[in-house]
Amino acid sequence: MRIGQWTLPNNVLVAPMAGVTDRPFRQLCKKLGAGYAVSEMAASNPKLWDSVKTSRRLNHDGEIAPISVQIAGADPAMMAEAAAFNAGKGARIIDINMGCPVKKVCNVASGSALLRHEDLIARILDAVVAACAPLDVPVTLKTRTGWDRDSRNALRVAKLAENAGISALTLHGRTRADLYTGEAEYDTIRAVKAELTIPVIANGDIDSPAKAKHVLDYTGADAVMIGRAAQGRPWIFREIDHYLRTGETLAPPSYGEMRELLLEHLDDHYRFYGEHTGVRTARKHIGWYLDGLPGADSFCARMNLIDNTRDQWRAVSDWFDIISRDGSPNPAPVAEALLAA
Repeated sequence: MRIGQWTLPNNVLVAPMAGVTDRPFRQLCKKLGAGYAVSEMAASNPKLWDSVKTSRRLNHDGEIAPISVQIAGADPAMMAEAAAFNAGKGARIIDINMGCPVKKVCNVASGSALLRHEDLIARILDAVVAACAPLDVPVTLKTRTGWDRDSRNALRVAKLAENAGISALTLHGRTRADLYTGEAEYDTIRAVKAELTIPVIANGDIDSPAKAKHVLDYTGADAVMIGRAAQGRPWIFREIDHYLRTGETLAPPSYGEMRELLLEHLDDHYRFYGEHTGVRTARKHIGWYLDGLPGADSFCARMNLIDNTRDQWRAVSDWFDIISRDGSPNPAPVAEALLAA
C-alpha cells in the first residue's frame, strides 16, 4: 500500500474522527498495528489556526511517520493555504475532507456538502494538489458515495480526484443523508475501484477481521479504514492485520493487557491535554474501553464525577485490578466503594 512516495507497513488504516483521533490515540493505534492514521480535521480558516484546539491538532511531536493531516473547507485558495501551512508544521500527507456529514460542517458548504458542487470540488482538488506538489506532499481525498441515495456521484468525484493528481481515495459506503444510520454499502466502492488506477480505501462498518477481509475481497479495494470500531478497541488493527496475513484469529486482550493499554493511553492523554481538559476528555475513552464489561455502566457513572486526573487514573486501575484478581461478574459495588474512599 503506497500513498505517494510513502510505503505503508500494512493496509489497515485509522479513519479521522473529530474529537477522537488526536495524537495520543493515533500513536496507540499505530503501536497496535495500524499502518497509517489521519488526524482529526483541521480548519482551513487562518483565523482559527492560533486557537488552542487547532494548536493541539497541529502537534505531531514524536508521532510515527508519515504524519497525515485532514483539512476541511470550501474555498480553494484557503484550502491550498491550509495545506501548505500544515505541511510546514510537519504534515507529510494532506487529506481533504469531503465526507463529514455533521450540520455545522455542511452548513458552511464543507465536508460532504461539497458533493452537490462538482465544479467546486474540482477547483479545490486542483488548488490543494498544486500547493502541495512543490513540497513533495501527496494529497488524498476522503468522501462519501453522494449527497443522498438519489444522487450518488462518487464515480464522477473519483475521476475528478484522479485527474487532479490525488494520490489515494477513501470512500465511505454511505451518502451524506445516511449520516451513520443503516448499513454501509460496498457496491459503489467496488465500482469506483474498477475505474481508478490510484489506491482506493474502503470505509464504513468494518468492525472485525472477517468483515475487513470480506470488504477487501468484494470491492477489490487496496486497504480498509477503521473508524468507530476502534473507539475503546485500538487492538482491532493488529487483529485485522494478523487475520489478513495469516487467516488466523487472534485471542482478545486479557483484562490485564486492557488495563495496561488504557492506563498508558490515559497517561499520554493527560500529558497532551493537561489537567482540566484531560480529565474531562478522557471520560469518553474510558467509557468506550469498558463498554460491555461487567459492572461498567455503574462504575462509569461514578467515575465521571471525578474531576482530577490522579483519582481518575487510580479508579480505572483499581477497577481492572478487581476484575483481573477476582474475576468477579460484577465488580461495581467494590469499585464504587473505592471511588467513594
